[in-house]
Amino acid sequence: MKTKAAIVNALTFSRVPLIAIWFAIAVVQEYRGGFTLAVWALFFMFLAGISDLFDGWLARRWHVVTSLGKMADPLMDKVFYVITFPALTWLAAHQTENDVHSIALLFFSILYILRDLWVTFMRSLGAMYGADVAAMWLGKVRTALSFPTAGFVYGYVSMHRLLPEDWAGFSFAWLCACYVAEAVMSFINLTSFFSYTKVYTPCIKKALEFDAKI
Repeated sequence: MKTKAAIVNALTFSRVPLIAIWFAIAVVQEYRGGFTLAVWALFFMFLAGISDLFDGWLARRWHVVTSLGKMADPLMDKVFYVITFPALTWLAAHQTENDVHSIALLFFSILYILRDLWVTFMRSLGAMYGADVAAMWLGKVRTALSFPTAGFVYGYVSMHRLLPEDWAGFSFAWLCACYVAEAVMSFINLTSFFSYTKVYTPCIKKALEFDAKI
């Protein structure tokens, strides 16, 4: 049982070094170019996403769901977001050819981080008053879609300049698809933000009432 729990925890914590390796390769690829580096970077991002998929699945299958795992898994997801989305913003801005996309990614990244900070606050407040602080289904959907979205956007950012000139139409379609993916994820983030706020509003009221008595 201890071995199984150790494997699950290793999978969970592996997201940090995996996404750090992605970041290092992505920066090098931005300066040196080449499909090979971009593919390697995508490979490590893919492994980070797979770790998120399998750690929870294995924990439930092996009956080794622990308090550490419940706390570490969302933390590792937040590390992924904090590294990946600002890095994508920098990569797009560094290329200087599409300021609109870099600005869109900037707002996208800020929205992601603010939502996570707010939800963490809400869940902490809820825990103080005995509320159920388990992740909501929309939060799980958001997490599941975040990894492929990041990979899809990075694929465009890292590879579109390497495509032949006669692939300009495909490159533009890929960019448009990135905008759509970012818009959908922004909508999910905002919806999740308001959903958590609605659920934990009673806890906010209790906290305000308690402060008013002091």
